[in-house]
Amino acid sequence: MPISESYGFLSTYPPTQCGLATFSASLMAALAGGTSGTDVGVVRVAERADGLNPPVVVADLLTSEVGGEAAAAEALSSFGVAVVQHEYGIYSGRDGESVIEVIRRLRVPSIVVLHTVLTDPTLHQRKVLEHVARAASAVVVMTETAHDRLLDGYKVDPNKVSVIPHGAPTEWVRGGHARPGGGSAVLTWGLLGPGKGIEWAVEALAGLRDIQPQVRYTVAGETHPHVLERHGEAYRTMLEDRAKTLGVSHMLRFDNRYLGQEALGALVRAADVVVLPYDSPDQVTSGVLIEAVSARRPVVATGFSHAVELLSGGAGAIVEHRDPRGIATAVRRILTEPGVAPSMRAAAEGLIPDLTWAAVAERYRELAGRLHQAPLSVVA
Repeated sequence: MPISESYGFLSTYPPTQCGLATFSASLMAALAGGTSGTDVGVVRVAERADGLNPPVVVADLLTSEVGGEAAAAEALSSFGVAVVQHEYGIYSGRDGESVIEVIRRLRVPSIVVLHTVLTDPTLHQRKVLEHVARAASAVVVMTETAHDRLLDGYKVDPNKVSVIPHGAPTEWVRGGHARPGGGSAVLTWGLLGPGKGIEWAVEALAGLRDIQPQVRYTVAGETHPHVLERHGEAYRTMLEDRAKTLGVSHMLRFDNRYLGQEALGALVRAADVVVLPYDSPDQVTSGVLIEAVSARRPVVATGFSHAVELLSGGAGAIVEHRDPRGIATAVRRILTEPGVAPSMRAAAEGLIPDLTWAAVAERYRELAGRLHQAPLSVVA
C-alpha cells in the first residue's frame, strides 16, 4: 500500500493504563479497520522497557534514558503520517519538552493531538506548547472550547488547528439502550485520584437514601499509577471513611479493577445515571464523558468545559463544583421524575453519529490526505 496510507503514533500504549494509551489504541484500531486495510504502528512512550510490547509497537521512547528522540523520529518517519499525542506529563524534560525534538526531526507530515490546553499555563508550559504547534504540520483539539482557548491564549497558526472529537466504542453505541424497568444504579469510572471529585458524589448519597429501589453507587477503576506510587490508596481510603461517617457505606461499591472495553461497556450500559463530579473547571477533554453519552446514559456532571459543551443540548445535567446537594438533586430528578431520563437519552442520540471511533478515524484520514497534498515544511 502507499506509505501515505499508514500512520505511526507516538504515545503511551497498552499495557500502560492511562487515557492516552486507550485513546491511541482505539484510534489506531479504527484506522486499521477501514476498508483500505491501513497500516499502523506505535512508538511507545514509557519510563523504562518492560518487555510487554505488543507486535504493533515498532520502537520505544524511554523517558528514563537520554537521546532517544532521533530514533523515535526515524521510526515514525517510516509511516506516511506521524500522529503525536501531547500531554505535558508523559515526555521527558521540563514540561515534557523533549517531544519537540521528535517532531522537528520527522521527515513526514505530523498531526499533534492536544489532550490538555491550560487556561493559566506557566511561561514555560506556554512556550512548550507553542513550539510543539509550530513544529507540527497540523494540530487537533477535541472540543470547541479547547480550540478557542488555544487560539486566544497561545501563539498558534489558526490554519493548523482542527477540532476532531474523542471517539467512543461502536459496541457501546449499539448496546446503549435503557434497561427495562429502570433502577437506581449510579456510576463513575476512570483512574482514581484527587481531583476526580468522588467525595462530593459520596456526600450526595446521604440525600438519596429514601429512593427505592435503593441507590447503588459504583466507583469503577484502579487508582492512577502515579497517584498509587506517591500516595498509595490514601484517596480511596478517604472516600471509604467519608462514606462510613455519613452512614452510606451500604450504598457505595468500589470496583478497583482496570476493566477491558467489553466488561466496562457492560457496566456502563447497566447504569441509570453516570456522575462526573470533577473538581477542575478547565478539563477540555473527557473520554469518559464521550463514552457515557455514546452509551445513551443520562449524565450529571460538574461544569467543566467539555461537559458544558457536550451536554448543553439536553443529554445531561450540569451542577456546580463541589456541590453534593446539587448532585443529589440532579440524580434524584433522573431517577424519579417521568420523562427526564428518556429526554436525555433522546438528546444523546443526536450526538452519537459523530462520536463513533469509525467517524473519528475518517476525520483523521481526511486531515492526513490534506497534509499530503501540501508541501512539507521544515521547522528549524
